[in-house]
Amino acid sequence: MIHVGALPGTPAGGRSLREIEAAAVREAKLYREAGVHGLMLENMHDSPYLRGGVGPEIVAAMAVIARSVKETTRLPCGVQILAAANSEAIAVALAAGLDFIRAEGFAFAHVADEGVIQSSAAALLRYRRAIGAQHVQVWADVKKKHSSHAITADVGIGATAHAVEFMRGDAVIVTGSVTGEAPQLDDIRAVKHATRLPVYLGSGVTAANVGEFLGEADGFVVGSEFKAGGQWSGAVEPRRVKRFMAVVTGR
Repeated sequence: MIHVGALPGTPAGGRSLREIEAAAVREAKLYREAGVHGLMLENMHDSPYLRGGVGPEIVAAMAVIARSVKETTRLPCGVQILAAANSEAIAVALAAGLDFIRAEGFAFAHVADEGVIQSSAAALLRYRRAIGAQHVQVWADVKKKHSSHAITADVGIGATAHAVEFMRGDAVIVTGSVTGEAPQLDDIRAVKHATRLPVYLGSGVTAANVGEFLGEADGFVVGSEFKAGGQWSGAVEPRRVKRFMAVVTGR
């Protein structure tokens, strides 16, 4: 996961787009050289996040940055735009030549710190078709971290994953309750049992615990583990990336 610097117009913004783009490309090169299999970009420094949509300045900036990362690395690449700006992510993916997006609120509603996030599947997939982006996959979070799921407490995580498949999602992402917290094995197994879609783990996977997950999931979205001090906001440390990849590849 590449945590793109705070973008123009956001509360923490201050650097030029050129500077943000150059930093993201440097980070992407480090990841490629350390042997990762793919990349994802996210505007995590843009907090506090808008709910369910962002302005054209964010879409334009993310498209420029994402295209540079994709063209530089030639790795599979995706994008997430916080918070739940899923249609905007599809637009960025199409413009930048990306392969997938990470979507919040694809199936079932939840309450995030931004407010109520509604299911987006119906509108999102119609928008994807309307702009000719059917090749861009949708990887959907289920029972997403940093959120309350009390309103769907009677719907298990497996049933939620099954709904993602029914609603024509392309993959499912399982997380812990917060950034840096690993998913529960019972949740992963419930999701794998309920869907034929690929299942990725989206938080808290480290070099120390990835071994227990290798036979349980199809892949991992890793951010904090690759950063200084294991903090998502830190600088990428290539030795941490290489250590993780050595465990995953058995080398």
